[in-house]
Amino acid sequence: MTISLNMYQTLAVAVIALLVGKFLRNRISFLEKFCIPSPVVGGLLFAIMTLILYVTGIVEFNFDDTLREVCMVFFFTSVGFQANLKVLKSGGKSMIIFLALVAVLIVLQNVLAVTLSGAVGVTPLVGLCTGSIPMVGGHGTAGAFGPVLEDFGINGATTLCTAAATFGLVAGSIIGGPIGNRLIRKKELLKTVAQGDDSVLVEEEEKHRRSFSMYAPAVYQIVLAAGIGTVVSYLLSLTGMTFPIYIGAMIVAAIMRNASEFSGKFKIHMGEINDVGGICLSLFLGIAMITLKLWQLAEPALPMVILLAGQLVLMILFTYFVVFNIMGRDYDAAVLSAGTCGFGMGATPNAMANMQAICDKYAPSVKAYILIPIVGSLFADFINSLTITFFINFF
Repeated sequence: MTISLNMYQTLAVAVIALLVGKFLRNRISFLEKFCIPSPVVGGLLFAIMTLILYVTGIVEFNFDDTLREVCMVFFFTSVGFQANLKVLKSGGKSMIIFLALVAVLIVLQNVLAVTLSGAVGVTPLVGLCTGSIPMVGGHGTAGAFGPVLEDFGINGATTLCTAAATFGLVAGSIIGGPIGNRLIRKKELLKTVAQGDDSVLVEEEEKHRRSFSMYAPAVYQIVLAAGIGTVVSYLLSLTGMTFPIYIGAMIVAAIMRNASEFSGKFKIHMGEINDVGGICLSLFLGIAMITLKLWQLAEPALPMVILLAGQLVLMILFTYFVVFNIMGRDYDAAVLSAGTCGFGMGATPNAMANMQAICDKYAPSVKAYILIPIVGSLFADFINSLTITFFINFF
């Protein structure tokens, strides 16, 4: 028997999965500790249920996931509004260096994925399902580029990318704290703790204050950027390269944000935009997770394990030896290393959780708390999208 759900029914099931996931997170400390998103928890449970029903021959579900793309574009549009060039400039030399390191990490993750894919006998595009798409990109980018890879003939690419992103969330949270802690204790870094000025962070936070009356204008700004972005995406497609559908919206949103910052003629409602973007991300992930076809993971299971193990080793070596040494070999560099594990294999909330655990134990690190949110959740998405697009088109 086959049960088909239209886009409204699919959205409703996704919301139910979100609520179930939130309920379980509040009651299972493991899920809360490792920052596993509610959509992933509830969505995976639903996906496992549909897997059991499918393999037993009882029923198969067909979903209309039209609204998944809408929510995805709105979320990445909200990310585009975060690209404040003034904040990047105020971060000085350290922010530029850290941004360059993140760019190198993104390239290395994809090079490693492609290289290992040949060793385990899968195509490079399958290998990219474990590269920077799910690692630096997380679940959002995994759900966005999965369909792109499927258009290139990689069946189950969305499932592979999402599974890899889930692995990254847990792994990045597990290794971040221990790496930072080991660096601090082994190299006696507490004597290098600096008392910094957090004015940049305070100034940026002021712009994220919420006002109930501003939610409607915030939604209008997102919709305008997404609409105009379709034209930009079309123009980019004329180059012959394949870009994700949201890239134009992100570019337009970034232009709008910086036009506001430099001209002062109009205001971008960042706090409200962040909230709307967060809702869209949850709905997008909910729909993406409930529509997973887990039975497609059966064949490439062993190669996936090898590919993901390679990414884990890369992250440990890169943060311990590269990020720490280049960012100054001091206490701030150790905290940055722990944070890089978080967003480099999962998401910025994981990075903040890693850093908070270390700072609560030792001392604050203003430098790390400025660099990680700006680079990890804002500019890294732009670099990652362009890098992924290059690798996909190259192979």
